[in-house]
Amino acid sequence: MSHRGGNSNPSAAKSELTGNGTVSTLANSRQRLRSNPNKEHKPEVYADLELDFSPSIFSSLERHLPPNMLVISRDDKAKFMTEILLKYLPTGERNRTQKHKEYRQKIKSYYQPLHPELYTINPTTFFVPTFLKAISDNTEQSFRSIISEPSPDILVFQMFQPDFCELLLSEIEHFEKWVTEANFRIMRPNRMNKFGAVLDDFGLEPMLDKLMDDFVRPLSKVFFPEVGGSTLDSHHGFVVEYGNDKDVDLGFHVDDSEVTLNVCLGKEFSGGELFFRGSRCEKHVNTGSQPEEVFDYSHAPGRAVLHRGRHRHGARATTSGHRINFLMWCRSSVFREMKLYQKDFSSWCGECNRMKQERQHSTCAATRLELITREGESAA
Repeated sequence: MSHRGGNSNPSAAKSELTGNGTVSTLANSRQRLRSNPNKEHKPEVYADLELDFSPSIFSSLERHLPPNMLVISRDDKAKFMTEILLKYLPTGERNRTQKHKEYRQKIKSYYQPLHPELYTINPTTFFVPTFLKAISDNTEQSFRSIISEPSPDILVFQMFQPDFCELLLSEIEHFEKWVTEANFRIMRPNRMNKFGAVLDDFGLEPMLDKLMDDFVRPLSKVFFPEVGGSTLDSHHGFVVEYGNDKDVDLGFHVDDSEVTLNVCLGKEFSGGELFFRGSRCEKHVNTGSQPEEVFDYSHAPGRAVLHRGRHRHGARATTSGHRINFLMWCRSSVFREMKLYQKDFSSWCGECNRMKQERQHSTCAATRLELITREGESAA
């Protein structure tokens, strides 16, 4: 498909004279992103601009702009990329985004972290040695040496040090205590969970950016390239809590992510198994599951699960104790833009793949029948 390589037609971007006499470059609706980044291009820095999204998203997305868009002004590039990103915000989301900025600013002004060392990533204290070595070697072989795949496209591995889990749990408890004492209304991670907290909201966003860029994206690039694993550029990091007086279970759903990292932090609990039922595109999210897609997984502290966000799943009831999990929904703005122009997702959607195989079998059967008929006619 032509959009994959970007649009190099110079006329696709046009300059117009504005009311104040200055020239601005506007992209028309035919402009599309490149599926592969321009690694030679050095992107602009957007940190000083007032933007609706994280500046790092713009720097990452800029490498995917069509060639003729790379030479326009930084402001115009930002406007063009903002228009793309805003496609994915539901109605009214811009107002919510602005309120969320104000909410975070209020927390930043008053909340004092308990463990400042958590806010800057320290690989040797965060990760178990086996995981750190695999990432350092940065090869598919090194990754596979630490990963088990108990069911297709569900990756399980040891990730966090026990001390790191304890520190993070302590920081979360400290934040929740501050929220209660300050009579502060906390924003929960999503509409499904009534308990838990968004880690990005109280200052951990830079650390989680680094976690995604340097430790999750290398894995996703190898194991989930078909859903934008190599172009992850934003995240939503949070913790969820299950048990007595907390959430009990989680219904069947898909995540708002391309790739999801799910790590059990503790504590002692029973139950709470994840159940998976196969990856699906938006069109087929409610279709049935094939036997090979049915898989249940039991959590263990420090152990991570990495899977596609579109891999349908849920969590069974935590029957005793207190279970806390760290999740990071990793997203790719490039993949979300490319997905608009695709109809077939058979490389990762189980139902698209099943339908494609049925079509191929039908075509082969029809071809065989035609050949048999021709041979019969020739013999006659």
